[in-house]
Amino acid sequence: MTAEQPRLTAEEAGALAHGYFGLTGTLAPLTSERDQNFRLTTPQGQTYVLKIANAAEPAEVTNFQTEALAHVARTAPDLPVPRVVAARDGRVEIALPSGSIVRILTWVEGTPLHLAPRSAALRRSVGGMAARLTRALEGFRHPAEDHELIWDIRNAGRLRPLLPSVPEMPLRAACEAALDRFDAEVAPALARLPWQVVHADFNPHNLLTDPGATRITGILDFGDMVRTARVCDLAVAASYQADPAGPLATMADVIGGWHSVLPLLEGEETMVLDLVAMRMVTTIVLSNWRAARQPEHAGYFLRNLPVSRAGFEALSALDRDAARAQLSALIRKAAP
Repeated sequence: MTAEQPRLTAEEAGALAHGYFGLTGTLAPLTSERDQNFRLTTPQGQTYVLKIANAAEPAEVTNFQTEALAHVARTAPDLPVPRVVAARDGRVEIALPSGSIVRILTWVEGTPLHLAPRSAALRRSVGGMAARLTRALEGFRHPAEDHELIWDIRNAGRLRPLLPSVPEMPLRAACEAALDRFDAEVAPALARLPWQVVHADFNPHNLLTDPGATRITGILDFGDMVRTARVCDLAVAASYQADPAGPLATMADVIGGWHSVLPLLEGEETMVLDLVAMRMVTTIVLSNWRAARQPEHAGYFLRNLPVSRAGFEALSALDRDAARAQLSALIRKAAP
Protein backbone atom coordinates (compact mmCIF):
# COMPACT_ATOMS: atom_id res chain seq x y z
CA MET A 1 0.00 0.00 0.00
CA THR A 2 2.95 2.34 0.52
CA ALA A 3 5.19 1.15 -2.34
CA GLU A 4 5.39 3.04 -5.62
CA GLN A 5 3.62 1.50 -8.59
CA PRO A 6 5.67 0.27 -11.56
CA ARG A 7 6.29 3.07 -14.05
CA LEU A 8 6.97 1.42 -17.39
CA THR A 9 6.37 3.39 -20.56
CA ALA A 10 3.94 2.07 -23.14
CA GLU A 11 6.92 1.22 -25.34
CA GLU A 12 8.58 -0.78 -22.55
CA ALA A 13 5.33 -2.60 -21.76
CA GLY A 14 4.78 -3.32 -25.45
CA ALA A 15 8.22 -4.85 -25.70
CA LEU A 16 7.36 -7.22 -22.85
CA ALA A 17 4.09 -8.23 -24.51
CA HIS A 18 5.83 -8.92 -27.80
CA GLY A 19 8.97 -10.53 -26.43
CA TYR A 20 7.30 -12.94 -24.03
CA PHE A 21 3.77 -13.39 -25.40
CA GLY A 22 4.16 -12.65 -29.10
CA LEU A 23 1.50 -9.96 -28.96
CA THR A 24 1.70 -6.54 -30.60
CA GLY A 25 -0.73 -3.66 -30.77
CA THR A 26 -1.84 -0.42 -29.19
CA LEU A 27 -1.42 0.02 -25.43
CA ALA A 28 -3.59 2.31 -23.32
CA PRO A 29 -2.99 2.78 -19.57
CA LEU A 30 -5.58 1.53 -17.07
CA THR A 31 -5.92 2.71 -13.47
CA SER A 32 -4.78 0.49 -10.62
CA GLU A 33 -4.27 0.87 -6.88
CA ARG A 34 -0.94 -0.98 -6.60
CA ASP A 35 0.06 -2.38 -10.01
CA GLN A 36 0.48 -0.99 -13.53
CA ASN A 37 -2.01 -2.14 -16.16
CA PHE A 38 -2.43 -1.56 -19.87
CA ARG A 39 -5.18 -2.39 -22.32
CA LEU A 40 -3.55 -4.10 -25.30
CA THR A 41 -5.46 -4.10 -28.59
CA THR A 42 -3.95 -6.12 -31.43
CA PRO A 43 -4.23 -5.20 -35.14
CA GLN A 44 -6.72 -8.07 -35.45
CA GLY A 45 -8.99 -6.46 -32.85
CA GLN A 46 -8.23 -8.85 -29.99
CA THR A 47 -8.04 -7.18 -26.59
CA TYR A 48 -6.05 -8.13 -23.50
CA VAL A 49 -4.94 -6.69 -20.16
CA LEU A 50 -1.19 -6.49 -19.60
CA LYS A 51 -0.51 -6.49 -15.85
CA ILE A 52 2.79 -5.54 -14.21
CA ALA A 53 2.65 -6.40 -10.52
CA ASN A 54 4.04 -4.08 -7.88
CA ALA A 55 7.61 -5.18 -7.11
CA ALA A 56 6.80 -5.01 -3.39
CA GLU A 57 4.11 -7.68 -3.74
CA PRO A 58 5.45 -11.14 -2.92
CA ALA A 59 5.55 -13.46 -5.92
CA GLU A 60 3.40 -16.01 -4.12
CA VAL A 61 0.60 -13.43 -3.71
CA THR A 62 0.59 -12.76 -7.46
CA ASN A 63 0.54 -16.51 -8.04
CA PHE A 64 -2.39 -16.78 -5.61
CA GLN A 65 -4.43 -14.61 -7.99
CA THR A 66 -3.27 -16.52 -11.06
CA GLU A 67 -4.13 -19.89 -9.58
CA ALA A 68 -7.53 -18.65 -8.39
CA LEU A 69 -8.45 -17.60 -11.93
CA ALA A 70 -7.37 -21.02 -13.19
CA HIS A 71 -9.44 -22.69 -10.46
CA VAL A 72 -12.56 -20.73 -11.39
CA ALA A 73 -12.03 -21.57 -15.06
CA ARG A 74 -12.18 -25.25 -14.08
CA THR A 75 -14.95 -25.21 -11.48
CA ALA A 76 -17.28 -22.60 -13.00
CA PRO A 77 -16.32 -21.97 -16.64
CA ASP A 78 -19.52 -20.01 -17.20
CA LEU A 79 -18.50 -17.27 -14.77
CA PRO A 80 -17.44 -14.08 -16.61
CA VAL A 81 -13.92 -13.67 -15.24
CA PRO A 82 -10.66 -13.04 -17.12
CA ARG A 83 -8.64 -15.98 -18.36
CA VAL A 84 -4.88 -16.22 -17.93
CA VAL A 85 -2.91 -16.15 -21.21
CA ALA A 86 0.23 -18.28 -21.49
CA ALA A 87 3.50 -16.88 -22.82
CA ARG A 88 5.38 -18.37 -25.78
CA ASP A 89 7.18 -20.81 -23.49
CA GLY A 90 4.04 -21.81 -21.60
CA ARG A 91 4.63 -19.72 -18.49
CA VAL A 92 1.74 -17.62 -17.18
CA GLU A 93 3.91 -15.39 -14.97
CA ILE A 94 7.09 -13.68 -16.15
CA ALA A 95 9.43 -12.47 -13.41
CA LEU A 96 11.37 -9.30 -14.25
CA PRO A 97 14.76 -8.30 -12.78
CA SER A 98 12.97 -5.42 -10.99
CA GLY A 99 10.94 -7.91 -8.95
CA SER A 100 7.71 -7.24 -10.83
CA ILE A 101 5.76 -10.07 -12.44
CA VAL A 102 4.15 -9.70 -15.85
CA ARG A 103 0.91 -11.43 -16.79
CA ILE A 104 -1.60 -11.12 -19.60
CA LEU A 105 -5.32 -11.70 -19.08
CA THR A 106 -8.18 -11.78 -21.52
CA TRP A 107 -10.33 -8.65 -21.76
CA VAL A 108 -13.90 -8.90 -20.42
CA GLU A 109 -16.42 -6.73 -22.26
CA GLY A 110 -19.22 -4.79 -20.59
CA THR A 111 -20.35 -1.47 -19.18
CA PRO A 112 -18.71 -0.59 -15.84
CA LEU A 113 -21.29 -0.85 -13.09
CA HIS A 114 -20.51 2.62 -11.73
CA LEU A 115 -21.68 4.07 -15.06
CA ALA A 116 -24.93 2.06 -15.21
CA PRO A 117 -28.31 3.22 -13.84
CA ARG A 118 -29.13 1.58 -10.54
CA SER A 119 -32.03 -0.81 -10.15
CA ALA A 120 -33.25 -3.52 -7.80
CA ALA A 121 -32.68 -6.17 -10.48
CA LEU A 122 -29.08 -5.08 -10.97
CA ARG A 123 -28.43 -5.06 -7.23
CA ARG A 124 -29.82 -8.59 -6.94
CA SER A 125 -27.54 -9.61 -9.80
CA VAL A 126 -24.55 -8.17 -7.91
CA GLY A 127 -25.37 -10.34 -4.90
CA GLY A 128 -26.10 -13.42 -6.96
CA MET A 129 -22.87 -13.11 -8.96
CA ALA A 130 -20.84 -12.59 -5.78
CA ALA A 131 -22.33 -15.76 -4.32
CA ARG A 132 -21.68 -17.74 -7.51
CA LEU A 133 -18.02 -16.72 -7.50
CA THR A 134 -17.70 -17.46 -3.78
CA ARG A 135 -19.21 -20.89 -4.34
CA ALA A 136 -16.79 -21.50 -7.23
CA LEU A 137 -13.86 -20.70 -4.91
CA GLU A 138 -14.99 -23.15 -2.22
CA GLY A 139 -12.21 -25.61 -1.56
CA PHE A 140 -9.53 -23.50 -3.25
CA ARG A 141 -6.40 -23.35 -1.13
CA HIS A 142 -3.05 -21.65 -1.70
CA PRO A 143 0.02 -20.98 0.46
CA ALA A 144 -0.52 -17.21 0.15
CA GLU A 145 -4.23 -17.20 1.05
CA ASP A 146 -3.61 -15.82 4.54
CA HIS A 147 -1.53 -12.85 3.45
CA GLU A 148 -2.26 -9.63 5.31
CA LEU A 149 -4.51 -7.15 3.51
CA ILE A 150 -5.65 -3.97 5.21
CA TRP A 151 -8.78 -3.91 3.03
CA ASP A 152 -9.91 -7.22 4.54
CA ILE A 153 -12.73 -6.38 6.95
CA ARG A 154 -11.34 -8.71 9.61
CA ASN A 155 -8.32 -6.38 9.85
CA ALA A 156 -10.42 -3.26 10.45
CA GLY A 157 -8.97 -2.79 13.93
CA ARG A 158 -5.64 -1.89 12.32
CA LEU A 159 -7.17 1.25 10.83
CA ARG A 160 -6.94 3.16 14.13
CA PRO A 161 -3.51 4.72 13.51
CA LEU A 162 -4.85 6.06 10.19
CA LEU A 163 -7.96 7.76 11.63
CA PRO A 164 -6.32 11.21 11.73
CA SER A 165 -6.36 11.14 7.91
CA VAL A 166 -10.16 11.63 8.04
CA PRO A 167 -10.35 15.44 8.09
CA GLU A 168 -13.91 15.92 9.41
CA MET A 169 -14.05 15.42 13.19
CA PRO A 170 -17.70 14.21 13.40
CA LEU A 171 -17.05 11.60 10.70
CA ARG A 172 -13.78 10.57 12.35
CA ALA A 173 -15.55 10.15 15.69
CA ALA A 174 -18.27 8.01 14.10
CA CYS A 175 -15.62 5.82 12.47
CA GLU A 176 -13.85 5.41 15.80
CA ALA A 177 -17.10 4.42 17.52
CA ALA A 178 -17.75 1.80 14.82
CA LEU A 179 -14.24 0.45 15.31
CA ASP A 180 -14.84 0.21 19.05
CA ARG A 181 -17.95 -1.89 18.43
CA PHE A 182 -16.11 -4.00 15.87
CA ASP A 183 -13.25 -4.82 18.24
CA ALA A 184 -15.56 -5.59 21.15
CA GLU A 185 -18.33 -7.56 19.45
CA VAL A 186 -17.84 -8.29 15.77
CA ALA A 187 -14.22 -9.40 15.39
CA PRO A 188 -14.42 -12.12 18.08
CA ALA A 189 -17.53 -13.60 16.44
CA LEU A 190 -16.00 -13.82 12.94
CA ALA A 191 -14.00 -16.90 13.91
CA ARG A 192 -17.22 -18.89 14.37
CA LEU A 193 -18.39 -18.31 10.78
CA PRO A 194 -17.41 -20.18 7.59
CA TRP A 195 -14.09 -19.03 6.12
CA GLN A 196 -12.72 -19.43 2.61
CA VAL A 197 -10.91 -17.62 -0.20
CA VAL A 198 -13.10 -14.80 -1.59
CA HIS A 199 -12.82 -12.03 -4.19
CA ALA A 200 -13.27 -9.37 -1.48
CA ASP A 201 -13.67 -6.36 -3.79
CA PHE A 202 -17.07 -6.33 -5.53
CA ASN A 203 -17.00 -2.57 -5.92
CA PRO A 204 -18.75 -0.92 -8.91
CA HIS A 205 -15.45 -0.30 -10.72
CA ASN A 206 -14.71 -4.04 -10.74
CA LEU A 207 -18.05 -5.17 -12.18
CA LEU A 208 -19.47 -4.99 -15.70
CA THR A 209 -23.08 -5.06 -16.89
CA ASP A 210 -24.93 -5.94 -20.06
CA PRO A 211 -26.00 -3.08 -22.42
CA GLY A 212 -29.41 -2.91 -20.76
CA ALA A 213 -27.87 -2.72 -17.27
CA THR A 214 -30.06 -5.55 -15.98
CA ARG A 215 -27.39 -8.04 -14.85
CA ILE A 216 -23.70 -8.41 -14.06
CA THR A 217 -21.72 -9.78 -17.01
CA GLY A 218 -18.13 -9.35 -15.86
CA ILE A 219 -15.96 -9.60 -12.74
CA LEU A 220 -12.56 -7.91 -12.69
CA ASP A 221 -9.56 -7.39 -10.41
CA PHE A 222 -8.72 -10.30 -8.13
CA GLY A 223 -5.97 -8.25 -6.48
CA ASP A 224 -7.69 -8.02 -3.07
CA MET A 225 -8.51 -11.71 -2.87
CA VAL A 226 -7.90 -13.22 0.56
CA ARG A 227 -9.06 -15.98 2.88
CA THR A 228 -11.49 -14.48 5.37
CA ALA A 229 -14.98 -14.97 6.78
CA ARG A 230 -17.18 -15.76 3.78
CA VAL A 231 -19.82 -13.19 4.72
CA CYS A 232 -17.21 -10.43 4.44
CA ASP A 233 -17.37 -10.85 0.67
CA LEU A 234 -21.10 -10.18 0.74
CA ALA A 235 -20.62 -7.19 3.02
CA VAL A 236 -18.19 -5.61 0.56
CA ALA A 237 -20.64 -6.02 -2.31
CA ALA A 238 -23.59 -4.65 -0.31
CA SER A 239 -21.64 -1.69 1.05
CA TYR A 240 -21.32 -0.07 -2.39
CA GLN A 241 -25.01 -0.53 -3.25
CA ALA A 242 -26.55 1.12 -0.18
CA ASP A 243 -28.63 4.11 -1.23
CA PRO A 244 -28.60 6.67 1.62
CA ALA A 245 -32.28 7.38 0.94
CA GLY A 246 -33.11 3.75 1.72
CA PRO A 247 -29.97 1.89 2.81
CA LEU A 248 -31.63 -1.22 4.22
CA ALA A 249 -33.91 -1.86 1.24
CA THR A 250 -31.13 -1.42 -1.30
CA MET A 251 -28.70 -3.53 0.70
CA ALA A 252 -31.39 -6.19 1.02
CA ASP A 253 -31.52 -6.49 -2.77
CA VAL A 254 -27.84 -7.45 -2.84
CA ILE A 255 -28.09 -9.72 0.19
CA GLY A 256 -31.25 -11.35 -1.15
CA GLY A 257 -29.49 -12.09 -4.44
CA TRP A 258 -26.67 -13.74 -2.52
CA HIS A 259 -29.09 -15.63 -0.24
CA SER A 260 -30.90 -17.13 -3.24
CA VAL A 261 -27.62 -18.74 -4.39
CA LEU A 262 -25.74 -19.27 -1.13
CA PRO A 263 -28.19 -19.24 1.82
CA LEU A 264 -26.99 -17.18 4.76
CA LEU A 265 -26.37 -18.89 8.05
CA GLU A 266 -27.98 -17.33 11.11
CA GLY A 267 -24.66 -15.98 12.39
CA GLU A 268 -23.85 -14.47 9.01
CA GLU A 269 -27.20 -12.73 8.78
CA THR A 270 -26.83 -11.33 12.30
CA MET A 271 -23.43 -9.82 11.52
CA VAL A 272 -23.81 -8.60 7.96
CA LEU A 273 -25.07 -5.12 8.89
CA ASP A 274 -22.06 -4.42 11.13
CA LEU A 275 -19.70 -5.80 8.48
CA VAL A 276 -21.21 -3.55 5.81
CA ALA A 277 -20.69 -0.54 8.05
CA MET A 278 -17.10 -1.60 8.72
CA ARG A 279 -16.35 -1.88 5.00
CA MET A 280 -17.64 1.66 4.61
CA VAL A 281 -15.36 2.79 7.42
CA THR A 282 -12.43 1.02 5.75
CA THR A 283 -13.12 2.82 2.49
CA ILE A 284 -13.45 6.20 4.24
CA VAL A 285 -10.20 5.84 6.18
CA LEU A 286 -8.02 4.27 3.49
CA SER A 287 -9.27 6.58 0.73
CA ASN A 288 -8.36 9.67 2.74
CA TRP A 289 -5.05 8.20 3.88
CA ARG A 290 -3.93 7.21 0.40
CA ALA A 291 -5.06 10.49 -1.17
CA ALA A 292 -3.00 12.41 1.38
CA ARG A 293 0.07 10.26 0.70
CA GLN A 294 -0.21 10.39 -3.08
CA PRO A 295 -2.15 13.54 -4.03
CA GLU A 296 -1.33 13.02 -7.71
CA HIS A 297 -3.59 9.93 -7.62
CA ALA A 298 -6.22 11.41 -5.28
CA GLY A 299 -9.00 11.19 -7.86
CA TYR A 300 -8.53 7.43 -8.14
CA PHE A 301 -8.21 6.82 -4.42
CA LEU A 302 -11.28 8.93 -3.57
CA ARG A 303 -13.58 7.55 -6.27
CA ASN A 304 -15.60 5.34 -3.90
CA LEU A 305 -15.50 7.75 -0.94
CA PRO A 306 -18.78 9.65 -1.55
CA VAL A 307 -20.85 6.45 -1.76
CA SER A 308 -19.25 4.90 1.31
CA ARG A 309 -19.47 8.07 3.38
CA ALA A 310 -23.14 8.68 2.54
CA GLY A 311 -24.00 5.05 3.22
CA PHE A 312 -22.14 4.99 6.52
CA GLU A 313 -23.79 8.18 7.75
CA ALA A 314 -27.22 6.79 6.81
CA LEU A 315 -26.59 3.52 8.66
CA SER A 316 -25.16 5.33 11.69
CA ALA A 317 -28.43 7.24 12.06
CA LEU A 318 -30.44 4.01 12.48
CA ASP A 319 -31.18 2.09 15.66
CA ARG A 320 -28.93 -0.97 15.36
CA ASP A 321 -31.30 -3.65 16.71
CA ALA A 322 -34.31 -2.33 14.81
CA ALA A 323 -32.25 -2.09 11.61
CA ARG A 324 -31.14 -5.70 11.95
CA ALA A 325 -34.72 -6.91 12.31
CA GLN A 326 -35.91 -4.80 9.40
CA LEU A 327 -33.05 -5.96 7.19
CA SER A 328 -33.85 -9.62 7.87
CA ALA A 329 -37.45 -9.10 6.80
CA LEU A 330 -36.37 -7.25 3.65
CA ILE A 331 -33.90 -10.00 2.72
CA ARG A 332 -36.72 -12.54 2.71
CA LYS A 333 -38.71 -10.36 0.33
CA ALA A 334 -35.73 -9.72 -1.97
CA ALA A 335 -34.58 -13.36 -2.26
CA PRO A 336 -36.29 -14.96 -5.29
